[in-house]
Amino acid sequence: MATFAYTARDNDGRVITGTLEGESEIAVVARLQEMGYFITDLQRRIKRPTLEDVLQRFRGVRLKDLTVFTRQFATMINAGLAILAGLSILEVQSENKRLKEILGAVRADIEQGAPLSDALAKHPETFNSLYVNMVRAGEAGGVLDDVLARLAGFLEKELALRQKVRAAMIYPAVIASAAVLIVSFLVFYILPTFVSFFTSLNVPLPAPTRLLIAITVGARRFWYIILLVIVAAVYGARYYISTPEGRARYDRFKLRMPVFGSIVHKVAMARFARTLGTLVRSGVPILQALDVVAKAVDNTVVTQAVAAVRSSIREGESIALPLQASGIFPPMVVHMVSVGERTGQLDEMLMKVSDFYDTEVEYAVAGLTSILEPALIIVMGGIVGFVVISFYLPLFNLVGAIK
Repeated sequence: MATFAYTARDNDGRVITGTLEGESEIAVVARLQEMGYFITDLQRRIKRPTLEDVLQRFRGVRLKDLTVFTRQFATMINAGLAILAGLSILEVQSENKRLKEILGAVRADIEQGAPLSDALAKHPETFNSLYVNMVRAGEAGGVLDDVLARLAGFLEKELALRQKVRAAMIYPAVIASAAVLIVSFLVFYILPTFVSFFTSLNVPLPAPTRLLIAITVGARRFWYIILLVIVAAVYGARYYISTPEGRARYDRFKLRMPVFGSIVHKVAMARFARTLGTLVRSGVPILQALDVVAKAVDNTVVTQAVAAVRSSIREGESIALPLQASGIFPPMVVHMVSVGERTGQLDEMLMKVSDFYDTEVEYAVAGLTSILEPALIIVMGGIVGFVVISFYLPLFNLVGAIK
């Protein structure tokens, strides 16, 4: 696909310049005309891939980029813009190279007669089953703009939740990094000078100092072995987690962890309720919606519970009873779902559940941060204190020997 630099005028007569990728000059002209531009100049540009382009291809499409695209696309469709025209405009203005390529491929499939949902389904690494099924439901019901707006709201809440968790971890990470740098400087640069000084004076070194020296010498001599062991351990753990048995045990462990397990469980409940509520509100059949939810919760324990619920519903049971029998879903979730089934407002109740757990996660993360900060300071202070004491104990022995 080639890149073309264009100069054009819009309907108001304003001059617009930019670049656009296309299979040929004719295809680019057609797309610019679809966007309502009058072309005054078009030149093919030879573009060499930069390091940023290569890295972005490996990174893929971030949730933030997908969220912005969905919100803008929903606004364009709601304003009456054609799907092809909206995709062309968003493709041009997208700053993410990978998303730009995907939108170009989606647009090309639609031009050949494919529905939007089928074109999106060809890129599962960017548009997951939740996204595709909601778009398909919007196409079937003729409410694509409404469904895209709901999907954008869903992605915005998911993005906000991730950003809150990451922001809460920044301060502890900074403290830990600073402590590691300080200890490394003391141990690897200051300690050898102290050791040489006391060795020349034949001053016996105390046990803490000898222990610190042994650790330092071992780290210097066998750093490659230590690094190899760490890499092997990380790789082995990731490989084990990638297996079905390892993934199940890891997800079960995450739910049972002290302090952290509660947050993981609440995040899973918020994602379950928000995903199912959004799908039901968009007109997706309940069995198909539960199949999508099972893949979206990202925890095999909850996935198995949702699959059991789906099997029970297929046999004619209500949703609330199998939810209660699973033992994963709290009584509040079961009760709200039961009320939603009886009143015909299941989607509304599920969205209320998701809002409740979003708030719970926010409070839990804030509480965890308030606990982590002093705990981390105490641990790092203890390590730094041990290093400093190991430095000064030989000085006390030297003063005693002089006296």
